[in-house]
Amino acid sequence: MGVKYWTGAHTKHRLTYHLVFIPKYRKRVLIGKVASGVRRLMYEACEVNKWWIHEIEVKREHVHIMIQIRPRESLSEVVRILKGGSSKKMQEEYPELEEFVWGGKFWSDGYFAETSGKLSEYRLRQYIKKQRSSMTREG
Repeated sequence: MGVKYWTGAHTKHRLTYHLVFIPKYRKRVLIGKVASGVRRLMYEACEVNKWWIHEIEVKREHVHIMIQIRPRESLSEVVRILKGGSSKKMQEEYPELEEFVWGGKFWSDGYFAETSGKLSEYRLRQYIKKQRSSMTREG
């Protein structure tokens, strides 16, 4: 799929992030129906909130998601919704996870987040430098 830009009243944007979540204690529980459940819950949360998952990979002990959100949404709130909602549902749907989930949380505290874009950081830096030098020639 190509680059998908979203538009608002006065904006055009593509805010994508690479997120990584880890189950509590880095337990290797994301297999079989549990992995499928995590994947399904992430897609459901994104559908409800009008976010877009570009890619998702559920490994035994962590989840990678490339997600697109809107400028009005804070990344920390998006993560809170994804982790909090899926944690609650995972515990309801898979009671066998109770033995490893202490304190009512499925996911470990924290997360990894990195922005991603159409251009590499190097190419973006070069583009901006080129704009700066073209401005000095014009002015």
